[in-house]
Amino acid sequence: MTAAELEPSTALGRDFNRLWLATATSQAGSTIAYGALPLVAVLALDSSTFQVSLLAALSGFAAAAAGIRLGPWIEYRRKRPTMIGADLIRFAAMLSVPTAGLLDALTYAQLCVVGVIGASCELAFTAASGAHLKALVAPETRLTATSRLETTFWTTFTAGPPIGGALVSAFGPTLTVLVDAMTYLLSALGIGSIRTPEPDPPTRAKQRWRTEVTAGWRYILARRNLRSLFLNAALFGSCVIATSPLQAVLTLRELGMEPWMYGIAMGVPCLGGIVGALCTPRLTSRLGERTVLLTSGVARTLWTVPIAFTPGGPAGFVWFTAANFGLILCAGVFNPTFATYRMRETADDHMSRVQAAWSITMKIAQPVGVLAAGTLAAATSPRTAIAVAGGVLLLSSFLLPWRAEAEKICYR
Repeated sequence: MTAAELEPSTALGRDFNRLWLATATSQAGSTIAYGALPLVAVLALDSSTFQVSLLAALSGFAAAAAGIRLGPWIEYRRKRPTMIGADLIRFAAMLSVPTAGLLDALTYAQLCVVGVIGASCELAFTAASGAHLKALVAPETRLTATSRLETTFWTTFTAGPPIGGALVSAFGPTLTVLVDAMTYLLSALGIGSIRTPEPDPPTRAKQRWRTEVTAGWRYILARRNLRSLFLNAALFGSCVIATSPLQAVLTLRELGMEPWMYGIAMGVPCLGGIVGALCTPRLTSRLGERTVLLTSGVARTLWTVPIAFTPGGPAGFVWFTAANFGLILCAGVFNPTFATYRMRETADDHMSRVQAAWSITMKIAQPVGVLAAGTLAAATSPRTAIAVAGGVLLLSSFLLPWRAEAEKICYR
C-alpha cells in the first residue's frame, strides 16, 4: 500500500478505525451466516417457499412499526450506547437459534421472533450510526469513510458466503448462526472502545408526537433530490430484497446447487462491490458526484432479469454468479456516493430521524415486495417472480433525480 493510500486512514483517525474494525467484525459474522434464517428455514425446517418469504416480511413490518418511535427517541440521545445495546440484543436473539437447534426445539415461530428482534435492532443501529459517523469524521473525509465502509462490506461478503456455505455443509445451518451471534458481541465491545467524546444530542423541542415522528419524512419530502432518491431507494430495495429468498429457492431446489456452491455464487460477485467502492472517490473526482450517482443508479438495475433465466448445470453457476457480480459492482459505486450526498444534505439535528424514516420506509417497502414476489412465485414459479421484479427494477431508474437541483439547500 502506498503512502497516498495510507493518508485517508490517518486523516480519519484511530477512533474511526475502531469503528471500522467493529463494523467489519459484525459484517463478517453476518455474511458467514448470509441469509441465515432463510437457510435454517429451508434446510433445517423444510419450510415452504411462501413461509421463507413470510419470514422476511414479518421481520420488516415489525421493525418498521417499532422504528416509528425509535427515530425520535434515538435523535435526542447519545448514539454510541444505542449502537452497543442493539448489538447485544441481536447477540442474545441469534444465540437462541443454535441453542434451540441443539435441544431439537427449534420452530418456525422462533425464527419469526428472532427475525423481528434482529430487524428492529438493525433499524435502531442504523438510525444511530449515521449521526455517529457524521460527528466522528470531518466533512472532507466523509466520502473516504463511506467508501471504506462500503469496501469492507463487500470484502466480508466476498469471503463470508463461501465460508458459510462450507460450514453449513459440514455442521448445519443452526450452528453456523452461532458465528453470527458472537460477532455482534465483538462489535459491541469494539464500539465501546471508541474514545472520542460524542457531541451533545440536540435539545428536544416541545411538539406534538405526530409532528415529531413525521419530522424525518417531512424533511426528505421537502427537498426534491432527497425525495427522488428516497422513492428510488424504496422501489429498488423492495425488488432486490424480494428476489433474495427466491434466489435461494431457485438455486438450492430447482437448480440443485449444493450449499457451498450457493455460498460461492453469492460471495464471488461481492468482489465487484469491492472494486466499485474503491473506485468511487476517483470516479467522483473525475466525473462529478451527480454523473456517478445517476450512471451507477441506472446500471445497477440491469442485472436481475438475467438471473431469472439462469440455466442448469455448470453454465448456470457461471451465469448466476456473473449477473450478481454486475449488480453488486454498480451498487458498490452508487452506495457510498449516495450515502455521502445524503449525509451532507441532512442537518445534524435531523440525522437520526431522516435515517430512521428512510429505514422504516425500506422496512415496509421491502416486505411488501417480498410478499408480492413470494405470492407470485407460489402461483407461478420463482423464475417468473424474479423476472417481474427485474422489470420493476428497470422502471425504478426513472425515479432518480434527473433534474438538476435549482434551489440551494442550506447545509448545516
